[in-house]
Amino acid sequence: MNVTVVEYNPNWETDYLQEEQSIKEILQDELVNSFHIGSTSVPNLKAKPIIDILLVLNDICELDAYSTRFENLGYEVMGEFGMKGRRYFRKGGDDRTHQIHAFQYDSIQEIERHIAFRDYLRQHPEICKEYGELKSKLAEKYPTDIDSYGDGKDNFVKRIEKEALKWHWTNR
Repeated sequence: MNVTVVEYNPNWETDYLQEEQSIKEILQDELVNSFHIGSTSVPNLKAKPIIDILLVLNDICELDAYSTRFENLGYEVMGEFGMKGRRYFRKGGDDRTHQIHAFQYDSIQEIERHIAFRDYLRQHPEICKEYGELKSKLAEKYPTDIDSYGDGKDNFVKRIEKEALKWHWTNR
């Protein structure tokens, strides 16, 4: 996969909303809620231009029955893809445009982790800036190596994720 980090684009929110509408048409009553997560959901954060979507479902196993419909939207259906209880979809091949992370409604830890991280970055511009700079440096260093890019972010993300979860629960 090509690794490119760009300045924040306000059109990412519209891109998310358009994709969300297509997903809602497919899932209808099975969908509990959906969220724009990841770096494209944080204003002013540099990001890979990939729209991350978090789906919360009534029954994660039921999502498997919709695989063909997601493939018709251009998604590659990846199953759990290394995370028990999740379903992962990606769109765009090596120049990925969208990713879906789907969880059952009672996978609270995974759902809250994503939302808390997003909200923490939105409320802490200094951390947001630091994260964006780290991602830019890693993208320059590993322009075609997504694994090394991800490994380079890992310690920062884990540290901020812990801070974000504590912050999330103290600010509810």
